[in-house]
Amino acid sequence: MQQPSETSYIPPGCPAHENLHLYGPSFGADPDGHYAHLRAAGPSAPVDIAPGVQVELVTSYDAALHILHNPASFLRDSRRWNALNEGRVPADSPALPMMGYRPNALFSDGASHARLRQVVTDSLATVDERQLIRLTQQSADYLISQFSTDPGGQTDLMSAYAGPLPLLIFSHLFGCPPELGDRVIAGISGIFEGTPGADEVLGGALAELIALKHRQPGADLTTRLMQHPAGLSDEEVLHQLVTLLSGGTAPLAATIGTSSALYLDEQWQTGLPVEGAVSQTLWNYAPIANYAAHYPTHDVELGGRTLRANDPVLISFAAANTDPKLSVHREQLSAKAHLGFGAGPHGCPAKDPAFMIAVTAVESLLKRLPDVELSRPFAALAWVPSPWSRSLVTLPVRFTSRRIPFAAGDFSQQQTASGVQPPVAPADALLARGSQADSGSAASRQRKGGLFSRFVAWTRGE
Repeated sequence: MQQPSETSYIPPGCPAHENLHLYGPSFGADPDGHYAHLRAAGPSAPVDIAPGVQVELVTSYDAALHILHNPASFLRDSRRWNALNEGRVPADSPALPMMGYRPNALFSDGASHARLRQVVTDSLATVDERQLIRLTQQSADYLISQFSTDPGGQTDLMSAYAGPLPLLIFSHLFGCPPELGDRVIAGISGIFEGTPGADEVLGGALAELIALKHRQPGADLTTRLMQHPAGLSDEEVLHQLVTLLSGGTAPLAATIGTSSALYLDEQWQTGLPVEGAVSQTLWNYAPIANYAAHYPTHDVELGGRTLRANDPVLISFAAANTDPKLSVHREQLSAKAHLGFGAGPHGCPAKDPAFMIAVTAVESLLKRLPDVELSRPFAALAWVPSPWSRSLVTLPVRFTSRRIPFAAGDFSQQQTASGVQPPVAPADALLARGSQADSGSAASRQRKGGLFSRFVAWTRGE
């Protein structure tokens, strides 16, 4: 990855006497230039993560590892945030949804964090790897089938494939009936898109899902979270579901999109495995670019700067992964030594399944559309101007138009063997409550419903 050679580089619109802005078009167009400028200040430097919101950003790989592995001195509970408690953070700041406290494992410390994380890791461990691959392949086939017959042989893979694929997977793993799955997808998508009321849509849908699982437990992640011996409350279950959705959908979509673009780029070395493209994405284009706010328990000296107690310190996973000091021995590091999934006690608990889903998604695309190619070079693709994530805005591709075959009934049989509830089962249970006429009209509405309803109907061969 190219870095500016001048340490005095000042990104456009960022005078030297001001904090750099890690938001807006200037940052989105050249994040690496911003990181290079910040490194001149040492392992960390002050930045504005949003208008009126200052944080200390860690750009050094070694310093990032030190903080991520030091929970005694750096806590995650954002209720400690000085500026927020003193009323210096704008009430409508876009930083609040990302940094504000939620009662989940991500924002917890000590015994509370250990309890919540154990529930999540134990529940995720029950998902069978082979069945997750098949679920990913089936979801991929469905999405590809929706655009593969385009007469012009063109589509945007971000909106048509990489974005919705993780949403289908999680809606199924959560055991959502079709209509609730549609609302979960609408809610989490709306949160990332800034849609007013999206929080309420997602919260309402998940609350209904939890109530449904009290009445009708299933072999799904929601039920496993609820039935774990740790005894989570319904509110705690809801917030763990939100964490899994937010941490597992948008970053995974970004990984699938960037990995696909890298693999299809003419500069990619022919014959290298898809795993290489996914690893390079996690190293050089970290999907979660700047996040993981920590709050020092006391004033800490870091590279000649004082990190004040309870002032937020954010980790730039993107900058740490591309730290020039790391490059001299990066080849000797493990392929998994990147910080794309974080590190330490708060590292991603689902990094192996996430990697597997990304690889399977790219492989499925190449299998179903063997002549797919980028419509423009990788270097010409635009990135979302967000401080939090590194994701392509669009990924235009072209291919030979074709139909994707479907084996009716195959999906349900595959899922039953794993103990994961087939997507048709919750819907059947709900429809059985009504009359035959009502069931017919409900099935008709389902076929015209949202993304998950249409996916479920497709798995039935409808």
